[in-house]
Amino acid sequence: MAIRRNDIRNIAIIAHVDHGKTTLVDAMLHQSGIFRANQQVEERVMDSIDLEREKGITIMAKNTAITYGGCTINIVDTPGHADFGGEVERTLKMVDGVLLLVDASEGPLPQTRFVLRKALELKLAPILVINKIDRPDARIQEVLNEVYDLFIDLDAEEDQLDFPIIYTNAKVGLALLDPTDGPTSGLAGGSASGAAVGPGDLRPLFDLILSHIPAPEYEEEGRLQILVTNIDYDDYKGRLAIGRVFSGRLAHGDPILIMGKDGEKNTKISAIYAFDGLKRVQTESAMAGDIISLAGVEGINIGDTICHPEYPAPLPRIAVDEPTIQVLFSINSSPFAGKEGRFVTSRHLRERLEKELLYNVSIKVDFSGTDSFTVMGRGELQLAILVEMMRREGYELSVGMPQIITRTEGGVLKEPMERLVIDIQEEHMGVVTQQVGIRKGRMMSMKNDNHGRVRLEYLIPSRGLIGFRSQFLIDTRGMGLLNHIFAGYEPWQGPISKRQTGALVADRKGPATGYALFHLQPRGTLFIKDGTQVYEGMIIGENSREVDIDVNVTREKKLTNMRASNADEALRLVPPRLLTLEQAIEFIKEDELVEVTPSSVRLRKKVLDCAKRPKRQDS
Repeated sequence: MAIRRNDIRNIAIIAHVDHGKTTLVDAMLHQSGIFRANQQVEERVMDSIDLEREKGITIMAKNTAITYGGCTINIVDTPGHADFGGEVERTLKMVDGVLLLVDASEGPLPQTRFVLRKALELKLAPILVINKIDRPDARIQEVLNEVYDLFIDLDAEEDQLDFPIIYTNAKVGLALLDPTDGPTSGLAGGSASGAAVGPGDLRPLFDLILSHIPAPEYEEEGRLQILVTNIDYDDYKGRLAIGRVFSGRLAHGDPILIMGKDGEKNTKISAIYAFDGLKRVQTESAMAGDIISLAGVEGINIGDTICHPEYPAPLPRIAVDEPTIQVLFSINSSPFAGKEGRFVTSRHLRERLEKELLYNVSIKVDFSGTDSFTVMGRGELQLAILVEMMRREGYELSVGMPQIITRTEGGVLKEPMERLVIDIQEEHMGVVTQQVGIRKGRMMSMKNDNHGRVRLEYLIPSRGLIGFRSQFLIDTRGMGLLNHIFAGYEPWQGPISKRQTGALVADRKGPATGYALFHLQPRGTLFIKDGTQVYEGMIIGENSREVDIDVNVTREKKLTNMRASNADEALRLVPPRLLTLEQAIEFIKEDELVEVTPSSVRLRKKVLDCAKRPKRQDS
C-alpha cells in the first residue's frame, strides 16, 4: 500500500545562468525564518565556494531546506552554465518537481532547454517562475509564449503542459500570481495562509509548491534504498554521502550494504543528518522521501545505492551525457617549475584528479600517461574552473589546447555540435556573422526585438567555439551575449581556421625591460609588464601577423658618456593585456601550453629552444 508523506516536498531550481536561481533561494531562506532578525547574511549565501562568488555563477549543486506551513521543503540549487550540466543531471534524481526559472526579458536560452528536457524525461512536475519582472525591458507575455513553444518542442506530455505560472522579483523577494497586480495590491482570494501579499512576500510561491509539487510516496513495507547523488567532507565525521531515501527506513547505527559499480561493502552508519537552512542537523532516523547526509560511509561514490544487507536492491546508476572536449594536463616543465607551487609532481597531479572523479560525475580522466593525463569534460569553462581550483590549492601544472572528442558511427567520422544563441546590437551583426561563418556555423533563426538588438541562433561545431568567446567580446565591445549547449553529433564539418595571429616569443631568460617592451609595442599586443621575469620559449605577446617571432624582451639601452642635444624621449608603455586563465586556454594553439601556478598564468611554447622550433607556424 502506497503512503503519501504530506509533510515534505523535494524540489530543484533549474534555469539558464544568471536568471536568478541563487537570488531566489536567498529570498526563500530569509522569508522562511531561517535567519535571525539581526543576523548578518551576505548575498548569494548558497554560493559558498570563492570562485562562485567571484564569477557570479553556481558551480556545485547544493542542498538546503526550509519549513513552511508545517511542511519541510527540501531545495536543490543547481548550476545554470551548460558546462556544469552533470551537476543538474544527478541532482534531479533527488526531487519530485522543479521550479523552472526564466528571465522576463531574455526568455528561454540554451541551458533552459537542457535542464527542462532532463526534468521532463524524469516526469518531474514543473512550476514556471518568470523572474525579474521589474526589468524595464521585460516582455512577460512573449516569454510565456516562448516557454510554451519550448515545452511543445521537447514533446512534453499533456499533463506537463498544464503547469502553473508565478511571476517574481527575486531581488526583493516578491511573488505574484498575476503580473498586473502591484506589489501591494494583494491577490484574488489571498494566499493559502489567508494573508494578502505585500512587498517582499513569497507566500504565493510557497503555497504553489505545496499544492502542485507531489508529496513523496512509499510502500509501508518497502526495503531500504538510498541513491547517493553527492559527496561532502567533514573535518570530524570524514566522508559524507548525500542522497534521497527512496524506500524503507534508516536508523542511527543500522548495518547497511553499499552497492557500487566495483562491488559491495558492508558497514554501519555513524550519524544521520537532515538539512535545516544552511546547517546539517543530526537526527536519529530517516524514512522514504527524506534527503539526508550520512557519515561512516568511507569508500562510497556518487551513483552508489545504500540497501539493507539482507535485501540488496540497487537503483539505476546516475547517467550523464558524455564529455565533448578534452585537455591535456601535464607537470610543469618550464625553467620556473617548482618555484611557486607546493604540489608539482605527476603523483600529486594524479591524486588530485582521482579525487575530482569522486565528486564530479561529468568528467573523465585517461591516466595512461606518466607525466600527463587527458581530462575530458563538457566545455572549456568547466575544465578552466578545475584548473583554477587546483592552482588555488597549491598545484603547478601545464594545460594544453582544448580538443574535441570525435566518434565514428557506421564508418562516418562525427563531431560534437553546439546550439549557439547570440544576442547582439544590430550594428555588430556583420562582423559576428562573418566570424561564425568562418567557424562553420549554420544560422537556424534570427529575431529582431525592434529595439536595436538581434538574437541569432546557430548550429556550430564545438571546435568552432574554442577561442571564439574572447574574439566575440572584442567584436561586440563587450555588449554581446553568447550562450551555447551541446546539440548532438554530425558528420565532420571540414577544416576550421584557428587563431589568425602569431605569438611574440622570448628568446632568452631575464627580466623584461621597459626599453625593449616600448620597441616591441608596434609588433602587436603585449601580455607582460615591465620587470616580468621571462624565459626562452615564453610567449610575451600576440603578433599582429600570422607568424611567430622570437624577440629579445630583456634588451637594455646602451649608456655612453655622450649626451644628445635633445632630452631622451619618455617611454610610454601601453598597458598590457593580462590574460585570465580562461582567456589563456582559449588563446593557445596546438604547439603551445598554459603554465599554471598558484601565483602566475604564463603562456609558453611546447618546444622552448627557439633553434628547434619551426620559424613559421600554420595559421
